[in-house]
Amino acid sequence: MISMERTILHSDINACYVSIELLDRPELRGRPVAVGGDVEARHGIILAKSDEAKRCGVKTGMVLWQARQLCPELTVLRPHYEKYERFSRAARAIYADFTDRQEPFGLDESWLDITGCHTWKDGYLAAQEIRRRIRAELGLTVSVGVSWNKAFAKLGSDYRKPDAVTVFGRDNFRQRIWPLPVSALLFAGPASTRALAGMGVRTVGQLAQADPDCLRARLGKSGLTLYRYANGWDDSPVRRFDCPPPQKSMGCSTTPPRDLTCEDDVRAVLLALAEEVGGRLRAGQVKAGLIEVSARDADTLDWTSHQAVLERPTDVTRELYRTALALFRALHAWPRALRGIGLRAGRLRPAAEPEQTDLFTDYARLDGLRRIDAAVDAIREKYGRESIRYLGATRSEDMPREKCSFADR
Repeated sequence: MISMERTILHSDINACYVSIELLDRPELRGRPVAVGGDVEARHGIILAKSDEAKRCGVKTGMVLWQARQLCPELTVLRPHYEKYERFSRAARAIYADFTDRQEPFGLDESWLDITGCHTWKDGYLAAQEIRRRIRAELGLTVSVGVSWNKAFAKLGSDYRKPDAVTVFGRDNFRQRIWPLPVSALLFAGPASTRALAGMGVRTVGQLAQADPDCLRARLGKSGLTLYRYANGWDDSPVRRFDCPPPQKSMGCSTTPPRDLTCEDDVRAVLLALAEEVGGRLRAGQVKAGLIEVSARDADTLDWTSHQAVLERPTDVTRELYRTALALFRALHAWPRALRGIGLRAGRLRPAAEPEQTDLFTDYARLDGLRRIDAAVDAIREKYGRESIRYLGATRSEDMPREKCSFADR
C-alpha cells in the first residue's frame, strides 16, 4: 500500500495582538505600536509589536522602558485577551471549512492537515484562500507555511512576513532551509542554539549532517528531535482541536507591584500561587508529582529555579505551598531582593489513579485539607475568586492576588 504524501499548513496571524487592537485604533496604522503589560503593576513587557516598532529594534519580551529607549515614539496599548480569544475562535471557524484536523499553537497560530481533502488538493491554493478569507472576514492578515511536515510548515509561516505563503517541498528544502540559522527551527531555543554553536553547528544544514550520537550526548532527546526536524523527518500528527495532547504541567508566575525583600513577602506570594495552581489541578482532575519554584533577581532580572519530585502526588493547596516554601529556602538566600516568583506543577497524573498508602502519612489530616480545598473551590465557583482567600495570602494589600501569568504545557 502506497502512503499518501501529507499536506500540512501552518497559519500565523501577523502581529496578532497589535493587528486586532489597530482595528479599533486605525489612526495608529503606520506608526510604531506595541501591546504591553501594566507598567504601574510592573507587568511591563512587550507582548506584540508592529512592523514599524520591530524596525526600531523593539522585541517581544523586552521590558517597556528598554523599548521606549529604542523607540521614543512607541505607542503602548494594554492587552484585551477576551478580544484576542474571540478573533482566535473566528479564525479557527474559517480553518474548519478546510479540515477537521487543526491543532492550535497559541491563540494566533494553527497547524492544518488537508491531506486527502477533495476540495483543496493543492496546499498553495488552500493557503491563498485562507489568506483571502481571514483578510475579508476578520480584517487581519496571516502568513502561511506549506510543507509535508509540521516543523517545516511552521518554519514556512515564519520565513516571509507579513501576509505571505511559503512552500517548502522535498525538492527545495535543502536549498532554502539548510542555510538558515538553527534558531529558525521549531523548539530550537537559546540554550539549544548555544549548545549547538559550541559544537560548531550553526545552520540547519550543519545540524542535519551532524552526528546524531554526539547530539544526543550533548543535548539529550531534544538534540535528536532537532536533528530529525532539520532533515524533514517530522512525522508528528496534526491533532484534532477537540483532542488536545495530554497536559504535562500547570504553572503561574507573578511580578508583584514591589520587590520581595523578606520571607514574609514570599510566603504571601507563594500561598497565592499555590492556591491558583492547586485549584487548577483539582479542576483538571490531576495531581502533581513534581513541584518547581522559580525566582527572578531584582538586580540582574535573571531567573533561577529549583524542583523536587514528590513522594506522593498531590493537588492539596497546603501541601503545594509547604513544598514550594521549602524549595524556595533551598534556592534563595537573602538579602537579595526578588522581582518575581513562579510555581509550576509537573509530572501530572490522573487524580483518580490508585494511591499507594504508607504508615507515616496522616491521612485524617490530609482528608481534612482536601475538604477545605473543596469548600473553597465551591465558594469561589459560586461567588467569585475574591469571595474567599487564605489569611496568609492577604499579608499586604500590595501583594498580588489574581494577577498571574499562566504557563501550561
